[in-house]
Amino acid sequence: MTALSTAVVQLATDVQLPTGDGPFPAVLLRTPYDRTRHGAEARGWARHGFAAVVQDVRGRFSSPGKWHPYAHETADGAATVRWIRRQPWSDGRLVAAGASYAAHCALVLALDAPGDARPDAVIAAVPALGPAETARETSGVERLLSRAGWWAAHGDRRDSDESALDRALAEDPGLLDHLPLTALPERLGRALPSWAGLWRGADRGHLVARTAHAGPPLLTVGGHHDHFTDDTVALWRAWGGPSARLLLGPWGHQLTSVPGPDAGPAHRLNLGELYVRWARRALTGDLAPGLHGALALGDADLWLPAHAEGEPRAHRARPLHGSAFTADPARPVRSDDLTVPTDGPPDRCLLVTPPSPRPLDLVGPVSVRLRATAHTPSADWVARLVALPPDGTAERLAVGTVRRTEPSGRKTQFTIGLGRLARRLRAGTRLRLEIAGHHFPAHARNPHTGEDPMTAAQLLASRREVDPDGVVLDLPVLASRPAPTDPAEEILR
Repeated sequence: MTALSTAVVQLATDVQLPTGDGPFPAVLLRTPYDRTRHGAEARGWARHGFAAVVQDVRGRFSSPGKWHPYAHETADGAATVRWIRRQPWSDGRLVAAGASYAAHCALVLALDAPGDARPDAVIAAVPALGPAETARETSGVERLLSRAGWWAAHGDRRDSDESALDRALAEDPGLLDHLPLTALPERLGRALPSWAGLWRGADRGHLVARTAHAGPPLLTVGGHHDHFTDDTVALWRAWGGPSARLLLGPWGHQLTSVPGPDAGPAHRLNLGELYVRWARRALTGDLAPGLHGALALGDADLWLPAHAEGEPRAHRARPLHGSAFTADPARPVRSDDLTVPTDGPPDRCLLVTPPSPRPLDLVGPVSVRLRATAHTPSADWVARLVALPPDGTAERLAVGTVRRTEPSGRKTQFTIGLGRLARRLRAGTRLRLEIAGHHFPAHARNPHTGEDPMTAAQLLASRREVDPDGVVLDLPVLASRPAPTDPAEEILR
């Protein structure tokens, strides 16, 4: 282990060198999740001729200092890059790489570090771009469960406790029901001074807005089942470097180690091997300019070019019940339950499409247009799309949320974006569309009082009406059966 000195602290740093004589190109990975967990990854880079440098960020694990998420990564990363380039084993070329928070560390070096500290190429997997991007949907609605889990595991502590929230929920299943939500640390039983501050910043997109002037080539990797899919695609589209590559698979936040239910044999890629091959081409200037890449088509076991996108087609859905319903935060629609209650007053508007007469390839953004009324001045609207194949199962396809503030009782027309799909639906599949006022605990409950959901102490029920004739589901349907592509060829072209 090397203690790398920055202006204030010495950061714990491991270096894995290739065999043979140098100098070598380097790969830098800066992580808050314990550098020792990346030993196999570092050895893999070294076997392929790269000097691998893995570092605990300030205040985490073996690195001293105070842990402030997203606060010091540009300065500390720049100091590390300069140190690497001064070493006798370095040939001066450097790839900044990482996943999730570590992807943020890599990206800010490319965008904000001084010229002598910028990497020559960037690999950003499932990028957690910043605090506002991780805490909120693009609509501003709060991602409660994922952020509570992350802060309970990693916030305001030197080490990590991955199961902290699960244990707390096992002891108190209603843990996230308590108000105000900013008081969660008290119920967890430990200090989390940064938790309340997380929710004060609502502005998203600052990092992506700076990418138009990015210098190095980019490889960004994401999963269709990841929280940050939209941010991953936005990063790729906005990148201003000489080339940018996108790889989107049917994976969750852990990528190939957690495949989705729609993954097939063709989607089992060796990402480490692909990263090495891309890095070599990026450092030698052998990548074609422009935006290229590949995305997996779920339940079809193939890959498509990243630019593939279906034409939006309007689909009407037959209303089943709940055109008038009550969004009651005391009994919210659950994000972790696809069961629709059949007794009691309706808590959502439920619609269903006819069975598809043929397979449908859906590739691109999904949205719902509707005319609806809320009888409270503040209201969240949630649209959840569920696939109902002929075998009788149910699977969530997409979810979108939007927050509306307008006079109580006014009928309005608006659109809810549900993110992106890349999925083949079998013939005979119906789609169930649920329109509700909550999606809890994945998202914080709107209290309907006009107060901030994170600081509110009171909850009110909200009467809703949905005009069934005004509901239109826009699906991106490919006009013809797509021609498959080789993801490695698209990434390495």
